[in-house]
Amino acid sequence: MLKKEKWKLQFTMIALGQAVSMLGSHGVQFALIWWLAEKTSSPLMLGISGLVAYLPMSLLSPLAGIMADRLNRKAISIVSDMGMGITAMLYALLLSVFDLPVWTVFVMLCVRGIGSTFQQPAIQSIIPQLVPEDQLIKTNGWMQLLNAGAFLFGPVIGASLYAIFPMSVVLLSDVVGAVFASAALAVVKIPKLERKETKKSGMLEEFKEGVQIFREDKKLLYLVTAEAFCMFFYAPLSSFYPLMTSDYFDLSAMYGSAVELAFAVGMMASSLLFSSVLKIKRKIRTSFIGLFGMGIMSAVCGLVPPVMIGWAAFALCCTGLGTFGNIHMIPLTAYIQETAAPEKMGRAFSVLTLISSVTMPVGLLFSSPIAEKTGVDRWFFISGAAIVIITAVILCRYRMKYRKRR
Repeated sequence: MLKKEKWKLQFTMIALGQAVSMLGSHGVQFALIWWLAEKTSSPLMLGISGLVAYLPMSLLSPLAGIMADRLNRKAISIVSDMGMGITAMLYALLLSVFDLPVWTVFVMLCVRGIGSTFQQPAIQSIIPQLVPEDQLIKTNGWMQLLNAGAFLFGPVIGASLYAIFPMSVVLLSDVVGAVFASAALAVVKIPKLERKETKKSGMLEEFKEGVQIFREDKKLLYLVTAEAFCMFFYAPLSSFYPLMTSDYFDLSAMYGSAVELAFAVGMMASSLLFSSVLKIKRKIRTSFIGLFGMGIMSAVCGLVPPVMIGWAAFALCCTGLGTFGNIHMIPLTAYIQETAAPEKMGRAFSVLTLISSVTMPVGLLFSSPIAEKTGVDRWFFISGAAIVIITAVILCRYRMKYRKRR
């Protein structure tokens, strides 16, 4: 009983530390983008900011996964978090003394992207070292709930601080979050990871071993393949929410923020269910259901009429998008944590990070001209229909092969 309560206490400390860090990060990220928008009023500059934030994930995810498996995961997470915090502090000091050019924001966003790239697989791999296997769905639900809360309240905090204080002071909230998260993780004793690998291999070979985890588990391979193709259509949608509100529905920024709130509410509600009452046995099937739901909600978004009741339906569908996104992601994360070898888990999660980091910019390059020409509402429908069709085809193909083998 004492051991059971101990893991709960340790997980709670890590989760709360990460929550404070995410609040600071989301707040500073919002403030930086808003500051850049005010300084430049340039969509191109905002586009570049998104690119430099995602580029480190695309380039460094394989290395981040290998390091999470080779080195101390706790140390990687602390160094990554503190690295982002120290960078924010140095940038704050420079801003308070000099009138820095706006391109320096890109350096900040790039450094933050690098830190997140190394931190994510390390933290995701630490959780199953602490948490019993039958509790992974609940704990991942709590982590997603905290992430949704940070996604919801972080920009509010960032906007409030930015309205009251100069940018140099706002940046310090990231420092506070990094210190809090690192201190919480530092006092938690992580069980020693028994590494079964004895032969040292090159980085390319080790990344291939991470990919091999998915190739050996056919259920997981089909699911992640579906996710990769679906994210190509789904990932860019987050950039089009404001355009749906302002251009399609011809409504103000207040309604745009309500849409973001609706999405976050969906994330929080589903996270709360997973962390409390839901007990999922068939995680792969549940994750496929999440993909189907994401597609259906996206397609409906593209069908609503440009009137007030249509906007209400759009906001409700955005709640569904947040909900089904978690229905896809939480069981998938728990399944990998249960089935992947502990010493290779970092590489497995780096593959997922690589998928998400590549599909966003590539999807935007593909979708932006289409949405520009046909209308953003049409792209929502095209994306949703594509996600449903892709998921159905891959699921049917898997079921046919699986039945033949049985």
